[in-house]
Amino acid sequence: MIAPAELLANALNAVSIGLAGRRNVHTWWTGIVGCVLFAWVFSQARLYADALLQGFFIATSVLGWWRWGRGEAGAELPVRRSPPRRLALQAAAGVLVAGSYAAALWRFTDAAAPLADSLVLVSSVLGQLLLVEKRIESWYCWLAANTIAVPLYASRELYLTAALYCAFWLNALLSLRHWRAQLPERREIQA
Repeated sequence: MIAPAELLANALNAVSIGLAGRRNVHTWWTGIVGCVLFAWVFSQARLYADALLQGFFIATSVLGWWRWGRGEAGAELPVRRSPPRRLALQAAAGVLVAGSYAAALWRFTDAAAPLADSLVLVSSVLGQLLLVEKRIESWYCWLAANTIAVPLYASRELYLTAALYCAFWLNALLSLRHWRAQLPERREIQA
């Protein structure tokens, strides 16, 4: 049976993710409310990394709301690419953090799926940080996170959430396409 909190968290986050793909600033406040609910749902399912991740999403959503609303020099924050060196460093740090956190979950908690849970956490953190800055690479992180999250949530009998993350995967693919069209014509990497 689907709990009301899971249903409402899914609805709010579906709206938030859809708005993010359309570069709409309202993505942030709807996401904050949905994340509060998901934190409770995931802690009940013993997915502690995902529960912790919701706190991160709440904090970065406040930052994203401010950043997207403020823009750059009074203009809308543009869609940009990240420098390859920065992405490589972020990926290396992500692998280290995911492995360390998975080991800690395995050792010190009754976590249901330490490695998968940690990989969702790390790819989501990176995706969120890139999203706040309107970096196109955020959508690749979301594709990775959602690919891992779908079977993870299904394994914990969070079937509605697993289905929603299938939709999030499709949204990430469509949003990537939409954001690519918003990139400046020049091919240079933007700082």
